Amino acid sequence: MEPAPINDADKREDYQHDEAAALKYLKTSKIYLPILIGIGVVIWMLTRQFDITVLRDLHSTGHVIFWIGMAVLMYIARHLFYSMRLRVVTDYAFSWLKAIQLIVIWEFSTAVSPTSVGGAGVAFFMLSKEKLGGAKTITAVLYTMIADTVFITVALIVLYLIVGPVMIRPGMVDLSDIDGYGITFLIVLTFMIGYGSLFFYGLFIRPRAIKRLLFWVSKWKIVGKFKKTLRTTAYDIETAAAEIKHKPISFHLKAMGCTMGAWSVRFLAINFLIVAFTVGSIQDLYDHLIVFARGMAMYTIEAFSPTPGASGVAEVLFSGFYSDYVTAGVSVMIVFLWRLIGYYSYLFAGAIVVPLWLRSVFNKKEKTT
Repeated sequence: MEPAPINDADKREDYQHDEAAALKYLKTSKIYLPILIGIGVVIWMLTRQFDITVLRDLHSTGHVIFWIGMAVLMYIARHLFYSMRLRVVTDYAFSWLKAIQLIVIWEFSTAVSPTSVGGAGVAFFMLSKEKLGGAKTITAVLYTMIADTVFITVALIVLYLIVGPVMIRPGMVDLSDIDGYGITFLIVLTFMIGYGSLFFYGLFIRPRAIKRLLFWVSKWKIVGKFKKTLRTTAYDIETAAAEIKHKPISFHLKAMGCTMGAWSVRFLAINFLIVAFTVGSIQDLYDHLIVFARGMAMYTIEAFSPTPGASGVAEVLFSGFYSDYVTAGVSVMIVFLWRLIGYYSYLFAGAIVVPLWLRSVFNKKEKTT
């Protein structure tokens, strides 16, 4: 039996995402808490771990600067990959400059919200304010979410088959050595595989079956306040599936290529920072694969973090995840630079870009009313 259609009042409530909720994650004042948490943890680590003598064992200044520059270049490439993907999934509705601006806003909202929440709600609001059609907006956001999840889960499984359990933490020979971090990793990965498979099946294979499933689940009393979210998601999947159905194979190749590029350079930046500050710790391709894989495993655990952008959690995790490649004293310097390049940069950039963007879109609204 086909689920009853949502009436016009419900559609307005479901599809016109609450501006107040989205704007909550676009306040520039949101940058203070993650900065305080992150810097506070780094200072705490410095007082406990840092040894000034480790600076004597570093490579030449030129070597350090070169590899830090390579790490910065990776995050610039990541931003460009995401900007290109946004252009692709919106059928090139945005110029390069506009796409770069919108990705700053998207990343800012992700950086100031708990990792488990992410920036999807802000993305819906942002694209709708840019006058992108409802179907295209839904497709763009859902497609990018699924593309990210598919890449992460597939890459983690492939890397596990190549390097084994040591990708989860140093000294882990097999799954019998699993600890709290490992359990968290497996739980989050299982969840990611579950909802990634569900959405993939819904978008590309049988959208009506997933629509009926989510609508059926929404009737359970246990879901409570998530009833409307499930119903909205059910109709969003069907809408996006109808849009995607007519896309050429080049659309998917470009979108997934950008996704693979964005995630790959993100984790390569860690490899380059470790090379910059250590002598011979990464000796061959196998070591690079382990470091790369641990970056992905660490990101998976961070997805369970309740703090904005995993602030504080990421800094602590880094030291443990790479303890066999980086000494504690050097680890503090690397983690600070890593977060400065890939996290705090979006907080600072967003503090400039977001107010200007909000002013422009609301000024346009006032002129048209």
